[in-house]
Amino acid sequence: MMSFSGSYQPEDTVFLLKPIPLAMIDIVSKERLIQSGVRHYSELLSPEHIPGPAYLKLFEALTTRYAQRLATEIMGLAQYLIKTRPRQITIVSLARAGTPIGALLARALRTLGRNDVCHYSISIIRDRGIDQNALKFILRREQREPAGLAFVDGWTAKGVIAGELRCALHDWNASQFEQLDESLHVVSDIGGVADIAATDDDYAIPSGILNATVSGLTSRSILNDTISQTDFHGCVFYEQFRRHDHSRWFLDQVAAYFNNVAPQPVCCDPDQRLERRRIMVNFLDKIRSDYHIGNKNFIKPGVAEATRVLLRRMPDVLLLRDPEHPDVEHLRLLAGEKQIPVVIDPAMPIQAAALIEDLS
Repeated sequence: MMSFSGSYQPEDTVFLLKPIPLAMIDIVSKERLIQSGVRHYSELLSPEHIPGPAYLKLFEALTTRYAQRLATEIMGLAQYLIKTRPRQITIVSLARAGTPIGALLARALRTLGRNDVCHYSISIIRDRGIDQNALKFILRREQREPAGLAFVDGWTAKGVIAGELRCALHDWNASQFEQLDESLHVVSDIGGVADIAATDDDYAIPSGILNATVSGLTSRSILNDTISQTDFHGCVFYEQFRRHDHSRWFLDQVAAYFNNVAPQPVCCDPDQRLERRRIMVNFLDKIRSDYHIGNKNFIKPGVAEATRVLLRRMPDVLLLRDPEHPDVEHLRLLAGEKQIPVVIDPAMPIQAAALIEDLS
């Protein structure tokens, strides 16, 4: 098992993923295989594309718009970790949405004087759990203290990955001698399912609107029959995208504010979280009823999740609360390019949602 850093500096991120060659499959074929149950989503990838000039301009504009806010939120999370992990901090980000956030947290913690911090990005997959080989590497090969591990993602939506993490860590704690904190730490907890969050706003975290070129040039994680029981979960490394990479640039833009912001206290009020969860569940129930959706996985709430659908899946409908808001301008661009209908619903509790086309 070998670690690597993708296009990041090693002090920012260590990926515990195995780069593998993988034949790509077109989006329609992938969607049919996944929806039919013939293949699991983690076995397949569709080709990624370099964003066009207009889309890249929107990403850069969102970074300019939100770099200071994100720096404030990251510093708040960092201060929380300092208070709760006084001996040693090990950030374990969930690849790949959590990877840029974990890298920023590592920089923030060093800014605050915690040079003991390490950041590892590992795989977790819906219905298949967390990469236990990666956890064993961190705890036993790297000798990181169990009490110092903090699991980090970028955001929550319906809570699928949050639930997967809790189940995986519950199983780990029941079978392994190292006991791990099952809490999930995120920037934006729009689903009311994270234990610790900087905010519950559905806003366009800039790293959420790009793919590999803001995530160290790595794909999402892969678990297919080429991955042995002793391997880390896999990924594709997009070396061919290197000259288009914005991974380090994005970290630099946000980290430039770390010394000039007042950290924002994190949200860890269970009552506030339950209320947010109630709002999200009611919204999802309404969407399922209004659009006659049988499979809950076909609803992707939030700006970031809607972006993923338009970039990587077969979108059916895009729902927007305010089509003129700058946070959804990139979504309108993608929907226009793919000729996806846009429905405006000012009563939505979030900025955006996307529905996946049912191909059955």
